[in-house]
Parts: sequence; C-alpha cells; structure tokens
Amino acid sequence: MTLERWQKLSEWPLIIISILFLGAFSLQVLSTSAAVATTASNFITITWGIFVLDYAYSLFLAPNRKKWFVRHLHELAIVVLPMLRPLRLLRLVTLVSVLHRVAGNALRGRVVTYVIGASSLLVYIGALAMYDAERNAPGASITTFADALWWSVVTITTVGYGDFAPVTGLGRGIAVGLMIGGIALLGIVTATLASWLVEKVSATESRAEGATAEHVEQLLAEIRELRRTVEAAQLGRTTVEDTSR
Repeated sequence: MTLERWQKLSEWPLIIISILFLGAFSLQVLSTSAAVATTASNFITITWGIFVLDYAYSLFLAPNRKKWFVRHLHELAIVVLPMLRPLRLLRLVTLVSVLHRVAGNALRGRVVTYVIGASSLLVYIGALAMYDAERNAPGASITTFADALWWSVVTITTVGYGDFAPVTGLGRGIAVGLMIGGIALLGIVTATLASWLVEKVSATESRAEGATAEHVEQLLAEIRELRRTVEAAQLGRTTVEDTSR
C-alpha cells in the first residue's frame, strides 16, 4: 500500500465522515437538548479517532516521514488541539475539488461549483465556529447563530460593516481564516472569468483570421482563373493573326 493509493481509497470515506462530523458538530453547538449534545459529542470523539488513525497511517506510509511530518503540521494541530476541531471540516474542501472535476471544463460548471460549494461551506463553518467561540464570552456581540451567520457572510465578501466583531482570541483567529478564504475564493472566481474571457477572445480572433485567410484564398483563386482566361484569350488572338497572314 502506497501513500497515494491510501489517499485515493480514503478520499470519499473521509468526505462522508467529515459531513457526518459537520452534522454532529452542528447539533452540539445549536441543540438545546443536553441528550442530543452528549450524543453528538460522543460521535465527534469517534470521528476524532478516525482522523487520528488516518493521520498516523498516512505518516506510516509516507516515503519520507520526516518531510511529510513537517509539511503536515497543520493536520497534527487539527487532530491534537480541541480548539481547532472546526478545522477538521476542511476535509470537505476535497468534496469541492471532486465536484469541480465532475463539472469539467465548462465555465458555468466551475463557477457554480466554486461559488455555491466553497462559499456555502465556508460561510456555514465560519458561522458555526464563531458562534461556538463567542456565545458565552463576556462582552461578545455575536450571541446568536443568526448574528454569526450574518457576520460570516459580511466577512467572506470582504464588506466588513463592523456591526459584529469577535472579542475572543479564537474568534479572531476564525475571522482571519475566513477573510483569507474569502479573498482566495474571489481570486479563483476572478481568474476563472478572466481565463474564459481570454479563451473567448482568442477563439473569436482565430475565427476572424480563418475567415480572412479563406477570403484571401478565394480572391487568389479568382485572380488565377482570370489570368488563365486572359492568357487563353491572348493565345487565341495570336493564333488568328498568324492564320490570317
């Protein structure tokens, strides 16, 4: 078993586990029932164990374990530090990539996949994590999930009204991550649109050049035909003159 083979085999199972983790984390944060919150917490513990096993097995399969360990310190932090548990949902970014591959090269497919998939995911995860971090903090302005959702939308679009702002260190860290994600998302969409425009302009220019070349070829053919006609007429006239002599 190679690392690449393991990553390919575990891609969809980990995506499904991440979706289940998202549901459990949502219930734990949003539910007012202690029993539901406890059940969700137990499920989160199980998913945490699965993420730990995936990390350990990937490290075991890595050809250069030291290099792989250094390059994946963020995954170690996500697994080890409880405060970073919302970042486990970054596994769902893989789902966006898979959907992007399915969408193919069509502009609409790519834009819809990135905008709807990535934006919805980042907005919801950011709002959920922010609400969990801020709701019980002294002096917090984000005390309901609706406020957190509004704050997340405003932040990811880089509008920043300033009506809600995090007061905890963890909340501010989440805000920074969401800001970076929003900038990256807008950059991807802008680059995709720019690439499409360049492709369309190039295709139009190619068609125009092809049409021009075709017209030139037609004109050359007509000129050659006219030349043959003139030469034939001149030859006929010369023959008549010679005969009359």
